[in-house]
Amino acid sequence: MADPSLIIFDCDGVLVDSEPISIAVLLEMIAKSGVTMSEDDAYDRFLGRSMATISKILHEEYGFAASEADLDEMRTNLYSRFELDLQPIPGIADTLKKLPQRRCVASSSQPERIRLSLRLTGLIDLLDPHIFSATMVKNGKPAPDLFLFAANTMNVDPAECVVIEDSPAGIQAAKAAGMRVFAFTGGTHSRGGRLESTLASLGPDLIYDDMLQLPDLLKS
Repeated sequence: MADPSLIIFDCDGVLVDSEPISIAVLLEMIAKSGVTMSEDDAYDRFLGRSMATISKILHEEYGFAASEADLDEMRTNLYSRFELDLQPIPGIADTLKKLPQRRCVASSSQPERIRLSLRLTGLIDLLDPHIFSATMVKNGKPAPDLFLFAANTMNVDPAECVVIEDSPAGIQAAKAAGMRVFAFTGGTHSRGGRLESTLASLGPDLIYDDMLQLPDLLKS
């Protein structure tokens, strides 16, 4: 395998500790429609997925067709919660400053949400302008489209990329793209070991839970 020359970071749960906030706001919207879903089920079904995919699943499997008004209200609530509570993943800023490789972001979230998250957590200047969203490709994760688009735009062969992911959909997408993938389990939503077991079953190249370890892991 080629030495990595591009590190592709997912955003939610990898750069920013946003997943508990996002799932809570999503469940609030779903509950208003009369659909009951547990937090564990929401993580299993929606972690790492785009809003378009989430809306499709809710419609096809739960009979809930989210309107534009529903999505706008959820987005407003989410951004308000981000303004109050969003934190960076511990150690990520120091890690980004130490990495000698080029890096970019490839996230299922919309561009405005990615940039807001990075701005609120002080990470935007360490990653801008190399920010890619699932809205830029036909198929979101677990399809490989987004990661391949990011690598192509950055003029890097997929074999020279390492993806940092926290979701099953993201790991599947990275592997389908022919990239190495490190599963990160240091986000708040990963506590308890349930997610780690799921990620391990998908065969990532390694699993780690301390972002400050990343520079050394990439060397080895």
